[in-house]
Amino acid sequence: MRRRVYLDNNATAPLRDVAREAIDLAMRRADAFGNPSSPHAFGHEARLALEDSRRQVAAAMGVEPGDVVFVSGGTESDNLAIQGVARAWTAAGRAPGHLVTSAVEHPAVLECCRHLESTGWKLSILPVDGQGLVDPDAVRAALRHDTALVSIMAANNETGVIQPTEEIAAVTRHAGVPLHVDAVQAIGRIPFEAARVGADYLSVSSHKLGGPAGIGALWIREAAPMKPLLLGGGQERRRRPGTESVMLAAGFAAAARAAGRELERAHPSGLRDRMERALLDRLAATRINGIEAPRLPNTSSLTFPAVASETIVIRMDLEGFALSTGSACSTGSARPSHVLAAMGLSQADAASTLRISLGPTNTLEEIDALVETLASVVRDLQASARLPHPAPAGGRG
Repeated sequence: MRRRVYLDNNATAPLRDVAREAIDLAMRRADAFGNPSSPHAFGHEARLALEDSRRQVAAAMGVEPGDVVFVSGGTESDNLAIQGVARAWTAAGRAPGHLVTSAVEHPAVLECCRHLESTGWKLSILPVDGQGLVDPDAVRAALRHDTALVSIMAANNETGVIQPTEEIAAVTRHAGVPLHVDAVQAIGRIPFEAARVGADYLSVSSHKLGGPAGIGALWIREAAPMKPLLLGGGQERRRRPGTESVMLAAGFAAAARAAGRELERAHPSGLRDRMERALLDRLAATRINGIEAPRLPNTSSLTFPAVASETIVIRMDLEGFALSTGSACSTGSARPSHVLAAMGLSQADAASTLRISLGPTNTLEEIDALVETLASVVRDLQASARLPHPAPAGGRG
């Protein structure tokens, strides 16, 4: 059988067996297919199953289950946090205020903030240093009397760089400004709890943990301002109307529980570091983006000068290795990565950068095979790039 090695876990993680089993069990339970909002026994059983899943997801986030809202995924979670705060702000009779975020946020945050800016809100987009880090002092300097929200991610989806959210939370807490943390890439990969960090809103997504796609969560600190985006029923304590999926919630909970157990054991940083050292030995010109900053233990952003990363990805896919040029949410865009540009990479270097994101099932043998294959592919492409290109026949010079 042809080798296939998956190394794009930051885009989506493979569905875990425990999540698949939990979904299957929820589907087969004859007494739990009802609508969780229905008053009869079938609805009651569905409600019990849903709330059990909520407790498990809340435990992974380090929060109280009653403050966890199930949504469709990370994008909706980010939007509910940012636009929900904005709606609460203007519902109190105030003119549109001010938002603060960073230049390396996920598009779900940046585009949401830019949309609000087009409706009259003021927006400060903070720069990052060459390692991709936000300076907490820059957050302090950006705050105004009408700042309604600061939104800073916990860990970057392209580089794995971990932001100093605890220091940033200390700044926002002192100023009395709510903080939203997009923890989609962090939960389940590093120890991370909302209470310890000091966030007021925390976004997570099931499929990054090895759960099913189509469900995520937003934790909202008790009494934090929030107005729903959708209108309808009273589900999720009137914060997100719509019938909840008991099956997806069961898979989400099982994946979150399994990811939490993995945190107590060895994580993939050993494999990641081995891979990076081996590639640097074989390809001296290779650069690792964010290497001087704290990073997720599974993520590596690598620049191979003079080689198009899209070509590397295609060649590696033919060899049986699934890699990525960066964020899956930017696939098809002709623009260079906004994350790498914010870190100071040239357009050429950004176009020569790929992302390798490991998962808990990757093995030492797979990583060693990856290194040998990737080094061979990059050397071949770099050699081809240095070859002179003959003038077309019949040309006029």
